[in-house]
Amino acid sequence: MNNYTIRRYQSDDFVLWNDFIDQTITATFLFHRNFMEYHANRFQDYSLLVFEAEVLQAVFPANCIENRMYSHQGLTYGGFVFRSEITSEGISAIIANTFDFLKKQSFESCEIKEILSFYAPIHFSAIRDSLHKHQTKVVGQKMNLAIDLHSDFKISKSKLKHYRRLQSEGLVVKKEADCTAFWQEVLEPLLQEKYKTKPLHSLAEINSLQCKFPNNIEQYNLYLDNEILAGITIFKKHKVIKSQYGATTEIGKKFRALDYLFLYLIDHFKAECNYFDMGTVDDDSELGYNEGLFNQKKELGCSVYSQNIYQIAL
Repeated sequence: MNNYTIRRYQSDDFVLWNDFIDQTITATFLFHRNFMEYHANRFQDYSLLVFEAEVLQAVFPANCIENRMYSHQGLTYGGFVFRSEITSEGISAIIANTFDFLKKQSFESCEIKEILSFYAPIHFSAIRDSLHKHQTKVVGQKMNLAIDLHSDFKISKSKLKHYRRLQSEGLVVKKEADCTAFWQEVLEPLLQEKYKTKPLHSLAEINSLQCKFPNNIEQYNLYLDNEILAGITIFKKHKVIKSQYGATTEIGKKFRALDYLFLYLIDHFKAECNYFDMGTVDDDSELGYNEGLFNQKKELGCSVYSQNIYQIAL
């Protein structure tokens, strides 16, 4: 095996880690320490850095629970993040060395929630092949819906018809400086009333993250006569945008406000982006996914992209 040095992330590595994330094209801003550490109190961080001849080759955003290792559970996706120029052989060697390192640290298992293919296309196949080679098991699979904006994607005629009709109704889309109006007037009331729950990010957390990542987190709201009807919080990574949060008011439902805002953003971003990621539709139902949400996203032009969750016994 190559002579790799693997060690646990420390606070002194903050700049080194972030510089690596900024330089590799296979990372997203979710792996930046300023993002990962907004909820540091909820997870026991056990992120790793992998060096070869003192050159950082890969990082592994992770946390642990007792003797079990996880690609960071506070992130939508994760796993290994490699230097852009690394070879398939290097990927395989680093994964093997990392598993050996974790075994020596007395971990009994490692679970990896892979990044979706359109976020890291140059390394995706090599990582999957290497994980299969090391006898990892697929212990879960999420159904993710996304639009390939450069494909011949199809939006339902019904949604397009309503969108065109509503363009003359005085609806106004605004890009907001922060998420306050959407959180307080739309998202939090909806989640509380319908599910008795709260958003994953508090208002203070999402506004703080937006201040730290103004080029990556954007808020778009839809108004009629200065009354907010719907909002979508966008996470941007290079050529991919993700609708992290989307919700509408009761009045907004009458105008199909959320559909309107999605179609507006599809048109707005299709020239500069390659994919529009609309997230997962998994739930605890008999089907294993929310059928209504699945159909809504399919009618907006989405295709299914599977996200594997791997586990290896160490």
